[in-house]
Amino acid sequence: MELTPSQREQFERDGYLFFPSLFSAAEMKVLRDEVPRIYAEQRPEIVREKDGVTPRTSFAAHTYSDVFAKLARHPRMVQPVQQVFGEPVYMHQFKINGKQAFDGDVWQWHQDFGTWHRDDAMPEARAMNVSIFLDEVNEFNGPLWFIPGSHREGVVEAGHDTRTTSYPLWTLDNSKVRELIERGGIVAPKGPPGSMLMFHSCLVHGSPPNMSPWDRVIVYLSLCTVSNHIRQFKRPEWIAHRDFTPIQMLGDDCLLREDVRGLPWPTGRQAA
Repeated sequence: MELTPSQREQFERDGYLFFPSLFSAAEMKVLRDEVPRIYAEQRPEIVREKDGVTPRTSFAAHTYSDVFAKLARHPRMVQPVQQVFGEPVYMHQFKINGKQAFDGDVWQWHQDFGTWHRDDAMPEARAMNVSIFLDEVNEFNGPLWFIPGSHREGVVEAGHDTRTTSYPLWTLDNSKVRELIERGGIVAPKGPPGSMLMFHSCLVHGSPPNMSPWDRVIVYLSLCTVSNHIRQFKRPEWIAHRDFTPIQMLGDDCLLREDVRGLPWPTGRQAA
């Protein structure tokens, strides 16, 4: 899947692109059926909300789930990022964010590259988020909020919030958020399962709590150019990967083919 010139222009202007219903219902069923099994596991890669029970995010599922390993190598998700950067990419981070009905907590205003730069010593913002809705995302179940154009600010000053939620985050000051919103506004892309988002790693974003009776699960691939790999290794490997092997894409129908395997994930590790 390649971006058109108008899509490239829109991405440069707004910092994100939205592709409603890019994946089929059959493909989504394959992925959704795998989520309960993953969330039921007791492993360090699964971060839970403050109650210690409700799953918040599952890191690195592409290394222990064949289904999500195939998604991590899917051309509809990987190819547009390689097109923008003009070079191969590796998996810096993979997570299944589950904002569960009634109990899904807030994600504060932040920039992903700000975290990757401070915590992982990623040199430049040559990394991208690509996400796919496993559930319908509506105005009630905690959709992502974007501030269009905020990626052009570069890395914004942030403080390390270790108290608000169960997961520490480098968050923006309210006055800076207000300034950015007055300039660019807020958008909240919504759509059915199978919709895909692609957004710049400096785009300021967050999401409110989910007080609705509907789950909202979104899978994120954080893809980084191989030449821009991280230089610092203080976080667990399942949060900030140390394998800089370029992703080898599978066929476009890989999610629906039982004869295609996503695992084992490449292990050409290039650690510190």
